[in-house]
Amino acid sequence: MKKVQLGNTDLQVSQMGLGCLYFGARDSKEKSFRRMDQYLAAGGNFLDTANIYSHWIDDQTKGGESEKMIAEWLQARNNRSEVIIASKVGFPYPGTEYGTSKEQIKEEFHKSLKRLGTNYIDLYYAHTDDFGTPMEETLEAFNELITEGKVRAIGASNFKAWRLERARQIAKRNNWQSYSAIQQRYSYLRPKSGWDFGNQVAANQGLFEFVKDTGISLVAYSPLLQGAYTNPNKEFKEHYQGPDTDKRLAILDEIAEETGATRNQLVYYWLMNRDPEAIPLIAATTDEQFKEAIGSLELDLSEDMMKAMTETKF
Repeated sequence: MKKVQLGNTDLQVSQMGLGCLYFGARDSKEKSFRRMDQYLAAGGNFLDTANIYSHWIDDQTKGGESEKMIAEWLQARNNRSEVIIASKVGFPYPGTEYGTSKEQIKEEFHKSLKRLGTNYIDLYYAHTDDFGTPMEETLEAFNELITEGKVRAIGASNFKAWRLERARQIAKRNNWQSYSAIQQRYSYLRPKSGWDFGNQVAANQGLFEFVKDTGISLVAYSPLLQGAYTNPNKEFKEHYQGPDTDKRLAILDEIAEETGATRNQLVYYWLMNRDPEAIPLIAATTDEQFKEAIGSLELDLSEDMMKAMTETKF
């Protein structure tokens, strides 16, 4: 698995990240360890977690389970220097309110640091765009952590392009580091225009142009739309239903038949190879699904195939 530069930093991350959403909650220790071992063996190094993962699973989960499970794995494998860990702050979970104020960031960062069992976090995201806190305050808090050597780079998730540009200007004015990565809901299928995903923000053409202009890295979460591409028991949510989806799925199926690849593999490949390139997060439930995801790295689609898949710009 090749490495790519994270934004304008000196961090080199694998072209596919590993989503650690359910580690320690829905996924047992054995399953979580196996998945991280498989990912590392495949050449991956980019682990994605958050302070809130996964407090919604059941009455026993309170948040922080994923970070704690990663810490156990790091200790057992003694490989902290081999991985790039990304975590996040901003959304509420039991005992913690919503927001990215300076106080909130500092408090939650040190909780995450303790749960992860490390003395630094490689990439620390604002998980949400908190309009109730001045952006200067949020960026100042992040940059104090960078100055202290506790954070290597910062990112944003669920931000619109104009807010990213505002953050970039504030950082430039104060000689601060700005966001090096934007993590957004992003898949091959295009959501209906104007659709509201609530707390989640979907990637769009404005974001793509911002990414190309600034060199910020684009990380794609929910790339497989919860398995709807290949699981006959799952329907695409209303956000994606319509003629545009029907046409794009037909193109996927034509190329899948010609190449022998699965729909999921084609989606991963397209995300990693279109302009701008994205880093998709693997969130495999089974070993077979993980093997399928890694198999997308072996594909080599023609320019005509990529053109047919891309069809028109977002």
